[in-house]
This record gives sequence, structure tokens and C-alpha cells, in this order.
Amino acid sequence: MGVARKNQSVQDWITQQWVILFGQKIDKSRFEWLFGPFGGINGIGLKYIKELAHNENLLIDNQRKDKGLLDSIMDLGLSENDMKKLSPDVIDFYENTSNYDLVLKAKWNPLFKAFGILVKIIFSKRIEQLNVPIKNLEGSMGLTSEIIKLVDSQTNKVKRTVWLRTFKSTGEVVYSGVYGTCVLPNGPTCIKAVFPLPNGNATVILAPTVGENGELILDSSGKKIGDSGFYFLLMDSKSEIWTKFIRSFKDTLVVGSENGRITATQTLTLWNLKVLRFVYGIRKVL
Repeated sequence: MGVARKNQSVQDWITQQWVILFGQKIDKSRFEWLFGPFGGINGIGLKYIKELAHNENLLIDNQRKDKGLLDSIMDLGLSENDMKKLSPDVIDFYENTSNYDLVLKAKWNPLFKAFGILVKIIFSKRIEQLNVPIKNLEGSMGLTSEIIKLVDSQTNKVKRTVWLRTFKSTGEVVYSGVYGTCVLPNGPTCIKAVFPLPNGNATVILAPTVGENGELILDSSGKKIGDSGFYFLLMDSKSEIWTKFIRSFKDTLVVGSENGRITATQTLTLWNLKVLRFVYGIRKVL
């Protein structure tokens, strides 16, 4: 059995050992679709992004404008019929995300709020990641929304796209994720969001569909490894890689537009119970 790395916080060691105990060891050559950047032990803020660029011999692109989570919506491999239905506003948001401002509302299920508080105290502030609000936000809270492109120093080709979101009022990092697409073993192309954690990451793979009103629906309701869903990955003390697929945890994001006004609703569920609901107001500023 593997052993998590020493010389890190006790709480990180325990959670990593849990992944080893209840997950499975994997071979990178067979799980290339799942892999993404791992974090260090000193936080996942702007400093980490600079470290990632250095470690992968990439440059932070400060010249490119109109930066999007996706270089092209065509990267999702949607059908011709779905592309005709998909809202042009939603397409523009994903291809030019840096041109948009975000505000956030949040509502917790009271049954899970204590769990959220515990995660925030033990992990979020210290590692600068997954720093979700604990209080219900009935009024909107402003977020910065920065798209950072890491490019190959020789070809100038984009290799990593980082979406960094912080609270405008406090500067706290809410999410720092590496976004892209992946093709699952059973065929579909999905959006992959990788949130680096100490010696590993949390990865959410979201399968896209298009709703009747042109909204983009991203869903992580897979049933097994190889499906869309929520995964933990980590590297143990012998540099072996382990993953744990969390079947009971699901993330659904619906991004739509009505009369030129874009909104996104994200619903997190555990054991089919609603844990947390985010509503994002999305406004074009450029």
C-alpha cells in the first residue's frame, strides 16, 4: 500500500492517505485524459501559477487579449444541431471570458454548512483554494475573473489556461483552476477543470449538452472511473499516482442567456442532496 508524503501538514497527509486507502493506483499512460497539474504545499495563489509556468517551461502571456476558457467552442465537439441551438452570448463568454465581470450569490443547505465551515478552517484559507463563502449570499458579491494563458516559449501555443477568481472585497482566492477539454475513454469530449491541491489535485470533468433555450449544460453525473465526475488525484511518497472517484458528489452548471443577460447556476449535490447553490451574474465589460 502507498504512503502519503511526509513534510506536510497533518490534515493534508490524512486526506491523501484516505485517497490511497479507498482509491486505486493508476498508470499515467492509460489515464492521460485525467491528468492535470499538481499543487505544492505552499498555497495555490498567484505564486503557484508562476511556479507552474517555470516547472513546465512556459511563459505567462501578457499580450493576448480576449482570453477565453476555451480557445473555440468547437473544442467541445458538439453536434451541428446543438451548435445551432447554443446561445451566441454563451459562446462569446466561453471564448472571451476575460471580457466579463462576475457577481456571486450562494445558498447552503443547512445540513452541510458545518462541513463547509470545517473545510474553510482546515484547508481553504491555508492553501488558497476552494474558498467558497460560508454565509448565504442573498445580495451579490463581486468576483475578479482573470484568465491567465501559459504558452510555449518557442511556438507561443497555449498550453495551460488558468481561471483565477478572487473576492473583490477581500482578495481571497475563491478558485484557481486549470481549464481545458479531455476526451473520455467512452468517447465524449468534456470540459476538465483541475484545482491543484498539495501533492495532487481535485478534478471535475463535465459533460456538455445544449438545452432547448440555448443554454450550455455541464454535468458531472458519471457512475465510474472513465466517466464525467469528480476525482481526487495525488502523488505518494514513492511518486506513484492514485485516484479516488467520488461517485456521490455531483456538479451541474447551467449557463444561459435571456435578453442579452447571461447567468450561470451551479448546483453541488452529495448523496442526491443539494449541498450548495451558486448563481453567477455575468456582465460584459469590454
